[in-house]
Amino acid sequence: MLLTVIAVTQAGGFGALTAKVDPSFFSLWLEFDHPDFPWTGILLGAPALHIWYWCTDQMIVQRTLAARNVTDARKATMLAGFLKILPLFILVLPGIAGRVLFPDVLPDRMYATMIGTLLPPGIKGIVIAALLAALMSSLSSVFNSASTLVVMDFYVKRRPQATEATLVRAGEIATGILVFVGLLWLPFIGLISSQLYVYLQSVQAYIAPPITAVFLVGILWKRVNGIGALATLIGGFVLGMGRFVVEVLVKAETVTWGPVVAITKTNFLHYSLFLFLVSLAVLTVVSLLTPPPAADKLRVFDKTDQEAANTRSNTFNVVLVSLLITAVVAIMFYFSPLIFS
Repeated sequence: MLLTVIAVTQAGGFGALTAKVDPSFFSLWLEFDHPDFPWTGILLGAPALHIWYWCTDQMIVQRTLAARNVTDARKATMLAGFLKILPLFILVLPGIAGRVLFPDVLPDRMYATMIGTLLPPGIKGIVIAALLAALMSSLSSVFNSASTLVVMDFYVKRRPQATEATLVRAGEIATGILVFVGLLWLPFIGLISSQLYVYLQSVQAYIAPPITAVFLVGILWKRVNGIGALATLIGGFVLGMGRFVVEVLVKAETVTWGPVVAITKTNFLHYSLFLFLVSLAVLTVVSLLTPPPAADKLRVFDKTDQEAANTRSNTFNVVLVSLLITAVVAIMFYFSPLIFS
C-alpha cells in the first residue's frame, strides 16, 4: 500500500491520475471483442476458473484443511475473500500510476522499476524480502501439493506397504521431476502470451471448467454419479487440452489451416464458458443414463448435530458473505464506464 500511496501522489493524486490515462484503464468492463478480458468473459467465463482455484485446487484446499474445525475454515476462507480485493489497490492501481511516471518502461518491468525508484532504501529491502518470501511460499505449496497427490494417489496404491521414509523419498523424487518439467516448459509460455498473468489465466481456462462443473453439481444435485463425473473430467480434459495444443501450434506457425486458426481466435474466457456448459451437459446426461449413487455415499450431505445447532456461527457467516458480495459489486460498479468514461 505504501508504494500505491507514493506512486499515486507523485502522479498528482487520484483525480489527476484518472485524467492522464485512458478511461479504459479504470474500467473492469472492457469491450466484447477485447483480446484478453472482455466483460462477457469476466462475468460469465471467469467464475469457472475462480471456483476451481479457490474450492478445489490442492494448494488452497490443504491450507483450509489445516483449520481447527469447519467453522474456523469457513471464516478463514471469507477473510481470504476480503484480502483478495487488495491486489486491485496494491498491484493494479500503482501499475496505472507507473504508466504515467515511467511511460517508457515495459509492463513486465514496471513493478520492479517502481520499487527500485520510488521506495526508500530500508523499505525497499523489506518489500523485496516480502515478495521473495511470498514467491517461495507459493512454490513450496505447489510442489508440496503436487508431490502429495502423486505419492498418495499413485505410489501408495501400487506399494501400500511402503514405509514413511520411502514415501518421503518418493515425494522428493516427484518434486524434482516436476521442477525439471517446469523448466522445460518455460519456452512455451511466450507462445501463449507475452504477459505471464494472461498465460496463467488462459491455461486455467482450459482445465478448470470440467472440474468446476463436477464440484458444483456434486454439491447441489444428489443424482449425479461417479460415472458422469469421470466422463465429464475426461471429456473436458480432451476439449481443453485440445484447444491448448492447437493454440500453441498455431502461434508457433506450425498449423495454418483456416478452421483451426479460427478456433484459437475465440477468447479463452469465452471458451471457458463454452467448456463449462458442455461439461454440465455431459455430466447431466451421463448421470441420468446410468444408475444413481448408493444411499451410503450420500451421507456426506447430512448435517452433523453440531452444525445444525451452530446457528449463531451460520448467521455470522451469512453476514460476512453478504458484505463480501456487496464490496465486490460496489467495486464492479465504481470501476465501470458509468463512472469512468
